Amino acid sequence: MKPNLVLVCLSAFIPSLAAFKPRELLSDSIRLTQEDIGDFAAIKFGDETAVIRDRQVSNCKVFPGDEAWPSTEEWTRLNDTIGGVLLKPEPAAAACYQGPGFDQAGCTFLLTNASSSHYWLDDPLVALTQWSQGSTCPLASDPQGNCTRGGFPEYVVNATNVRHIQAAVNFARNKNIRLIVKNTGHDFGGRSIGAGSLSVWTHHLKEMEFIPSYSIGPYNGMAAHLGSGVESWEEHNFMNTYNTTIVSPGCGTVGGVGGWMSAGGHTTITSTYGLGADQVLSLGVVTASGSFVTADPFTNTDLFYAIRGGGGATYGIVTSAIYKAYPPVNISSSSLSFTLSQPSSTPGPNIITDAETFWQGVGAYYRFAAQVLDAGGFGFGYIYPGANQTFRFTTSSSFPNLTPAAAFAFMQPLYDTLADLNINLPNPTIRSSSLYGSRGVGIGPAPGNTRYRSRLLPRANWENDTLWNATISAIRTATSGGFDNDFYFHATLTSPTLSVAGWPGNTSAVNPAWRSNRMHAMLMDSAAVQSADRDDTMRVYMDLLREVSPGAGAYMNEGDPGEPEWQQAFYGENYARLLEVKRERDPWGVFWAPTTVGSEAWRVSVVDGYGGSQNGRLCRTGV
Repeated sequence: MKPNLVLVCLSAFIPSLAAFKPRELLSDSIRLTQEDIGDFAAIKFGDETAVIRDRQVSNCKVFPGDEAWPSTEEWTRLNDTIGGVLLKPEPAAAACYQGPGFDQAGCTFLLTNASSSHYWLDDPLVALTQWSQGSTCPLASDPQGNCTRGGFPEYVVNATNVRHIQAAVNFARNKNIRLIVKNTGHDFGGRSIGAGSLSVWTHHLKEMEFIPSYSIGPYNGMAAHLGSGVESWEEHNFMNTYNTTIVSPGCGTVGGVGGWMSAGGHTTITSTYGLGADQVLSLGVVTASGSFVTADPFTNTDLFYAIRGGGGATYGIVTSAIYKAYPPVNISSSSLSFTLSQPSSTPGPNIITDAETFWQGVGAYYRFAAQVLDAGGFGFGYIYPGANQTFRFTTSSSFPNLTPAAAFAFMQPLYDTLADLNINLPNPTIRSSSLYGSRGVGIGPAPGNTRYRSRLLPRANWENDTLWNATISAIRTATSGGFDNDFYFHATLTSPTLSVAGWPGNTSAVNPAWRSNRMHAMLMDSAAVQSADRDDTMRVYMDLLREVSPGAGAYMNEGDPGEPEWQQAFYGENYARLLEVKRERDPWGVFWAPTTVGSEAWRVSVVDGYGGSQNGRLCRTGV
């Protein structure tokens, strides 16, 4: 029996078992040594204190074809040092293009069955948004042109332990190669791809350990030790096994310990327990020097502060995290939908033919949602535009630890308000609750081209009638003006205040805009081809949301990489402190991704001219 399982089993028989520090995960315990390095100087450790910042050796990262690009022999030696986990994969969609990689059967599988499996999550290259890669090898049944590498990395380290990550970081730093970090590929801003790069793929760091009693500072309770490659559906299966709850991403195939957490991380229960970043009690991190460190409230406190909410893959690479765990939570949910149709349509319970009535109904739900959030609940919905200024509104409200009958009663005042607006819908009966942490399976979508823009709308907008009316007007205008109905509105409503964040969540770098948030408002563009014209149009509509929320912010994970004044929008008043941490911990500029802290010091020379694409060389800006 494994040692951690012995402790778990013993705790069931000995209630007084003292709180204990968990063992290291096996993947964290396997580290790079001087013996591993030997005379291979390309993977030697760095020293932050010895760097003279104004004497950096190059204005650009080394690129394939450059004289300084590592030789085949050097790549081979790196591979040998890390036990053969260095990959040089081809883009999966190459199977659909005429050429040496053409495979009709493989192409058919990608087009018809891959998204009904875990295939795309297990691909070492792909990000689920193609435009940020440059769309140089898009998946298509009859593709035009050639499949080229574009923004995909040149090499990938399939990391299954800290040693692999340390060697990759050291090699990239010493050879001046662009380094990127990828887990599942749920990346809508170009942060897990990059032309001419070496990628650290953390997807297979899958260890999980239940800790029945964990103490650190004022925290005493259950905890979970999770590898950074663990996906939400795997966390849910873990919760089910141990009869516990961990705050995890709402989408089952999103990783809970990587980029989701490090930018904040919202989900169904964040109005009750706080954001993903608020759950962290300890972190395992590989720094830019190649060192492996523990960061917690008392050790490496700068990293512990910065990584929890200050953005991913910029201060170090997270290998594992210890999360708070809670008793089981049951969720009662209520759904609502109605449609604005043409005046000639036949009215029905869910069919509205008057535009003013429709938008009043939308506003009634969104304003009522403040009460849902104050009760620890969550809202999730969309406004989809149709032809001829028709719309469909759909949303759900979820209540942790509220019985179905209590949730039904809670929602009734909303339906009374809707009836006063002549929207006569029945309050739907909630027949049962569902366990947060029910078992699931990981099924991932195919790569697409959706582009997100977001705004965190504060509670002040709900508390002033004039500001509220301006907010709904902005949402209405923004949703009504998209290209060929490809623009749509997505709202997640959650309230992760400092009070629910608790300790040590209240000491993190989470964007302060989250603490007063009511609505994470998103404008989304689902077009197959993104363009500068579409960007310009969307920016006009996003400005309407910015105007009604001055000084607020945006959520980096579902934000626009072209966000104006992104330092303030994504990080708020924390930016200056975070930049100090970045410069101290990574004076070489090893870690870079768009709109991460310190990223203004570099830029990508985009090949196709579309903003946000990562298919060009990375060079310094002189900032």
